[in-house]
Amino acid sequence: FTYYYKNDGLQNQSVLYRKDKAGKESIFLDPNTFSKDGTTSLGGLDFSRDGSKVAYAISEGGSDWRKVILMDALTNKIMEDTIIDVKFSGLSWKGNEGFYYSSYDKPKGSELSAKTDQHKLYFHKLGTSQKEDKVIFGADQKRRYVGGNVTEDDHYLVITASTSTYGNELFIKDLTKPDSRIVTIVDNFNSDNYVMDNEGSKLFIVTDLNAPNKRIVTVDVSNPKAENWKDFIPETENVLSPSTCSGFIFANYMIDAVSAIKQYDYSGKLIRDIQLPGLGTAGGFTGKKKDKTVYYSFTNYTTPGTIYALEPKSGESAVYEKPNVDFKSEEYESKQIFYTSKDGTRIPMIITHKKGLKLDGKNPTMLYGYGGFNISLTPSFSISNAVWMENGGVFAVPNLRGGGEYGKRWHDAGTKMQKQNVFDDFIAAAEYLIAQKYTSSDFLAVRGGSNGGLLVGAAMTQRPELMKVALPAVGVMDMLRYHTFTAGAGWAYDYGTAQDSQAMFKYIKGYSPVHNVKSGTQYPATMVTTGDHDDRVVPAHSFKFAAELQEKQAGKNPTLIRIDVKAGHGAGKSVSATIQENVDIQAFTLYNMGYKALPK
Repeated sequence: FTYYYKNDGLQNQSVLYRKDKAGKESIFLDPNTFSKDGTTSLGGLDFSRDGSKVAYAISEGGSDWRKVILMDALTNKIMEDTIIDVKFSGLSWKGNEGFYYSSYDKPKGSELSAKTDQHKLYFHKLGTSQKEDKVIFGADQKRRYVGGNVTEDDHYLVITASTSTYGNELFIKDLTKPDSRIVTIVDNFNSDNYVMDNEGSKLFIVTDLNAPNKRIVTVDVSNPKAENWKDFIPETENVLSPSTCSGFIFANYMIDAVSAIKQYDYSGKLIRDIQLPGLGTAGGFTGKKKDKTVYYSFTNYTTPGTIYALEPKSGESAVYEKPNVDFKSEEYESKQIFYTSKDGTRIPMIITHKKGLKLDGKNPTMLYGYGGFNISLTPSFSISNAVWMENGGVFAVPNLRGGGEYGKRWHDAGTKMQKQNVFDDFIAAAEYLIAQKYTSSDFLAVRGGSNGGLLVGAAMTQRPELMKVALPAVGVMDMLRYHTFTAGAGWAYDYGTAQDSQAMFKYIKGYSPVHNVKSGTQYPATMVTTGDHDDRVVPAHSFKFAAELQEKQAGKNPTLIRIDVKAGHGAGKSVSATIQENVDIQAFTLYNMGYKALPK
């Protein structure tokens, strides 16, 4: 079968379909049947090696805690008892006999806020109870994130382990030998590393060790330590994110936040540069070695996500599936500019709007940012952004330091005692848009979620006069205590913690949004958004920030907090809830910019 997701546009959750070899389509899993209100979502799945069985995870009410259900993929019948209390986990089958998954011991106290810091890797054998699942890794030493993945040939189990969101140990176990020991490949947390593939005992490892933009190395499993690694695809000036399919390696490079794809064979020979439909974000290029077709997606700010089928031997691509979206891409333009931040750093930003825009300083503008955790903001289409632009709005996305757009150095430049760089980059983006008359402070809204919620909170408390509207979502707002909730301590690579040193305490307190709301200051109109089941960035962050603003706001601008019920950090949020949230956000934004009717 070929599996794919579809949504008619108003279904709360996307439906997983499949086609057989004759092209006959059928529904395989419909998450809309999981709950009446659409708040239970599909959170990942993996098929047994022969495709006859599937393990899929569900999230209830937006929580990061999952249940895993085992199903016969041919009859769609549930096979055994549901596995419960699974969190931050992939699912990876060993042949057809069972699968690996990761979780924490259930915390004492609130499941939605109590600290979770010892992740363990388990193996579930089909036909046994969860109580019999064996701990494969993580019982002896605390690590906050542990994952296991089986190589396509079922020969090896690859284990990653980390204490923070950057840097991981790497281990491997020979599954063909029942009593084989776990062998260490990397024994520290100073670099990011994972095994991409293997050919027999030859491992292909993706790493940023001595290569901030990443490289692919090879090594024999018999002696896999880093001193034996050999460059296969060396580091370049652009960030590398490779994948494999159909017996080829696809090197996805990011050039100023835009994708470029090179196809290699397993000897390291460059076969071709893949011709993409335009400038934007390409993803996918993953599959099995025996697959005859390579599927990939392409999108940008004016192009709805489209799936292409690539014939890997000829390099020819054709549209496989294109969404039916009532949006006239040809009437909009997206351009990338570069502006200068406070310390002289050159920052890219993509600005998208209707063609023929007047640069008169009066255009309602949404400035969206993130700037953290090595995450890159690459061009992608969004229905809510399309509505914003149809109503005359400008949508601008800068690629701030702290992200991954230019590799590890760019990421590190926005961490710990350099975190202020991220806020300076964002503020400089706002100043650029105002100076170039895209907008003015009376028509500028700033928006971001999670680490981006922190970004908005810091920017609006440091420069409250710069924007008219602030929209911090599920933000990390109390920076002195973030590490005491759920898995928050794992974010210390980016933030540091107040317990690290007196200097770090002072630095964090200097920008922590909750601690920098000052009496007698006029803050922008603010709508804080969060979810009652957010067990990643607990909603207490948002509650405290909103309360501080409501108490100390000097002007007439409103401060609201919008709390979704049976919703979490954002993953799996239903379409109806997403529509309601975006309606409220855009209406609040335009109303506070002075509009009594939609702009033209």
